[in-house]
Formats: sequence, C-alpha cells, structure tokens
Amino acid sequence: MWTQQLIELTPRRRGAHIITDELEAYLPDVKVGLAHLLLQHTSAGLTLNENADPSVRVDFERYLNRIAPENEPYYTHTYEGSDDMPAHLKASLVGAQLTIPITRGRFNLGTWQGIYLCEFRNHASERRIVLTCQGE
Repeated sequence: MWTQQLIELTPRRRGAHIITDELEAYLPDVKVGLAHLLLQHTSAGLTLNENADPSVRVDFERYLNRIAPENEPYYTHTYEGSDDMPAHLKASLVGAQLTIPITRGRFNLGTWQGIYLCEFRNHASERRIVLTCQGE
C-alpha cells in the first residue's frame, strides 16, 4: 500500500520545534512500513534530535546562528532580508527530508528522538510537508 498527502503546518517562530505528534496523526494504520517526509521549502529544515530537554533546541538554534550568521558583507542574496541567505545555508546543512520506519501506525523512533521543524526565517509563512508512506 502506498499513500501520499500534503501536510500544511501553521507558521512558527524562528527556532527548532518538535512536530512528531502533529505528523504522526497523518500516518496510515499499517503494521510495518516506511514514512518519507519532504519539506517543500529552502529556508527551513527537518531533522531528528533530542525530544525531552528544551535546552537542546535552544542550543541547536544558537549553534546554527554561529555557523551561518546574518548580515555578512559577502552575501549577495539579500532581497528578502538579513535572515534570508543564512536560512538557505542552514536548510542545506540540516536537510529537508527524513525516512522513518512505521510500526503499528506510529513512527518507530528511539526513546529520546523527536522530529524537528527547524524554522530559519524570522517571519515565515506556513510550511508544507509531503508525507509518502509504504506499508502493509
């Protein structure tokens, strides 16, 4: 069985946001399968990371800001503001897709793993994720 759907997430502030439960609500009820998530944007990212301690998400944001700071004089892509080019760089570093096993209709993640939407823009619009599942 194959399924595919477009999930529209509400806009979020800049930072790393755990969206595991929100996405899991869209999973088909399969015994075993795979979920592929594709974020359809170039200024945000998807990743798996610590889901218990919120300080991890704060440190994640701070570190990425050091790697790709705003207002660098060598940026030429600045039409949409000082956070635009750094957002594209961060999105390439973090990535835009994940493949996760499904077991009994749920993501089969480790004890401390959660799916992050990493929002890199100061004023982002809604974000879209294509969820493609295969399973039985």
